[in-house]
Amino acid sequence: MGEIKVSIIMPVYGVEDYVGKAIESIQNQTLTDWEFFCVDDGTKDRSGEICDEYAKNDPRIIVVHKENGGAPSARNVAIDKAKGKYMYFMDSDDWAEPNMLEDMYNLAEENNSQLVVAGYYIDTYYSDTEKFVQEQFCEDKVFGSQREFRENAHKLFDRNLLYTPWNKLYLSSYILDNKLYFPQTFWDDFPFNLSVVRDVERVAVTSEKYYHFIRKRAESETTKYRADMFEKREEEHSWMLDLYKHWEVDSPEIREFLARRYIERVIGCIENVTNRNCTLSPKEKKAEIKKMISSERAREAVKTANPNSKYMKLMLMPVKWNNTSLTYLEGKLISSVKSGNTKLFAKLKAGR
Repeated sequence: MGEIKVSIIMPVYGVEDYVGKAIESIQNQTLTDWEFFCVDDGTKDRSGEICDEYAKNDPRIIVVHKENGGAPSARNVAIDKAKGKYMYFMDSDDWAEPNMLEDMYNLAEENNSQLVVAGYYIDTYYSDTEKFVQEQFCEDKVFGSQREFRENAHKLFDRNLLYTPWNKLYLSSYILDNKLYFPQTFWDDFPFNLSVVRDVERVAVTSEKYYHFIRKRAESETTKYRADMFEKREEEHSWMLDLYKHWEVDSPEIREFLARRYIERVIGCIENVTNRNCTLSPKEKKAEIKKMISSERAREAVKTANPNSKYMKLMLMPVKWNNTSLTYLEGKLISSVKSGNTKLFAKLKAGR
């Protein structure tokens, strides 16, 4: 192979019905000077074998088989092996448009960017063939300075563009020189990207959308009940506050964004507690909800937040009133819609 422009890194586990399409979407890229690490993270199904079959006919595909250690460890193994000028991280149950890598690579080269951020699609399937498509993007922008990026990053956060790795192209030397790895934790994408943007200087944003994030599998991590979700969200909010303290940027707009981001995730935690898979008793669920909505952080956030939709304003009313029983009923309603009407839930979530 000649010069490797992009190293694609993809952890693989339990995706035998999806991984072929993911691999083929990379093989179909208009940019061809890449290497593709498919890291079999000790999968118990045929996912690893499927990757091996593709690698037999394409020397650019490198399959790494390892003991199960989670997606962060799988990504980190490949980071240490990558030889491309840029890195791209993909999930093995999604797929990408064919011009994704070439467009992002060219944008990075033209602007000497350490980070390129693109739009993406969320494809939520409510039947085997029918789906609701949500588009996430911001306008084209090449930030002229680190300060300008920091002052405007909340707009990218607000469009959910800075949390995930698969809508980004990373300059490899920036990742390696700063020893940036995925932490061994659940929802590792967010803290990794926080470490990337913390001191990044050159960022380019494209409004073009390339990546298809698929919401379909019933066993997906995003659909499960998590007993520690509220604690995890509290931790994440502390990370955000620390980031903005480090950046030394502040404005009423940024404070409103941070408050709204936090309280919207509290609503998600309330739904999580009322999830049908939660084994707590109704009394215990209400006690958890009371703890969430009565904290000083929640009381301040609900005062500051200015929801973008009537739907979210309505959702926040019981929280504003600090009414545990009404908030509990609201959580049950959201859970019912989430489990019983995927299309409606996706639309409401997209419009919040």
